Amino acid sequence: MGLEMVALLLDTNVFSHIIKTPWDELKSSMESGVLREIRPEQDSQLKTSFAIDAEAELLDWMDTHGSLGGTPMSEALTTVSDGEEGLLLMMKWASPGAWEVWEGRAFLYLEVAMRTAVDSIHDLYTAPTWVAVSQALTGIAANEFSERVVLDWMERRKALGETLDELEDPKIVPTFEAHDRASKTLVHAVNRVALDDSLVFIIGREHLEATKWGHGDWNLSNYLQSS
Repeated sequence: MGLEMVALLLDTNVFSHIIKTPWDELKSSMESGVLREIRPEQDSQLKTSFAIDAEAELLDWMDTHGSLGGTPMSEALTTVSDGEEGLLLMMKWASPGAWEVWEGRAFLYLEVAMRTAVDSIHDLYTAPTWVAVSQALTGIAANEFSERVVLDWMERRKALGETLDELEDPKIVPTFEAHDRASKTLVHAVNRVALDDSLVFIIGREHLEATKWGHGDWNLSNYLQSS
């Protein structure tokens, strides 16, 4: 089905704490698991990762660079060639979860949310698109948006001459369920960010280089350059 779009929720308070931590101290803390008490509670409605897995990915990356001693992570990340990779792994650790969908299906959800067409794959990831989606879905009922998405999906199938009879296409029901679930969790994610000043979206996609994740000041390259 293709790559997955990822809207990562970042807890900026937790992230601010670990980005100031010295390299070796963060490494030892991740190894011992003592930082887990400050990690955001994982959101059962979103795609989440176990602390041990998030720690292992970050530690594996840090091991490729050896020891950078007492240098704060914010400075250390600017001295290595792939600092954005480490930064993204830190953000994933400091996240309560992410909204993830197949990129091809993301057109449906974002277009229905904004009530306008998205012209290209690139436009799925732009700041204006996500500002518009967030504005459109803030305060809306998840069921209301889900119904809009499903109706739009059905109309698209009809326009293509495809069946809606589950007896003719056994994928109809699981696809319907996937659209229902994805649309509801998108509303959930948007409203979590809208109601919590400490949360921001970091938008990216599977296999996208870390330098291109995020928007504005929260674009990973921009963040490191301003550190």
